[in-house]
Amino acid sequence: MKTSRNANQEKAMIIIYDALTYEDMNIDYDIKEIIGDVLGDSYENSDFYVREVVVKALLHEKEIISEIEPKLNKWKFSRLNRLAQAILLLSYAHYKYVEGVDKAIVIDIAVHLAKKYLDDGDYKFINAVLDNVLA
Repeated sequence: MKTSRNANQEKAMIIIYDALTYEDMNIDYDIKEIIGDVLGDSYENSDFYVREVVVKALLHEKEIISEIEPKLNKWKFSRLNRLAQAILLLSYAHYKYVEGVDKAIVIDIAVHLAKKYLDDGDYKFINAVLDNVLA
């Protein structure tokens, strides 16, 4: 069954969130297994976009954080809500590593996810950070 790009972006955020949770707990994980579990299919049969954006976000996680953290206005990336971290990693990876997509579209997707999953007003923070980081 084919799913929409918006649904796939939401699932990618959930997968990144799961990986960050395992990392915070110092538990080894198999990203292929997490992708398969979240998408309800084998890794090999799962959506290419989801696989690509998740793998690149996690592969470049430290580099992405080093780009984002200076724009957090005296905050540490590790202190952010884990869902906010997942949204920022997903958005940065989508813009920088996956495809030539417009900055405004990436930010719009991130704001939509933030409005759905984060506290009221947190979308403004996500919007401001990504506006400063994505160039």
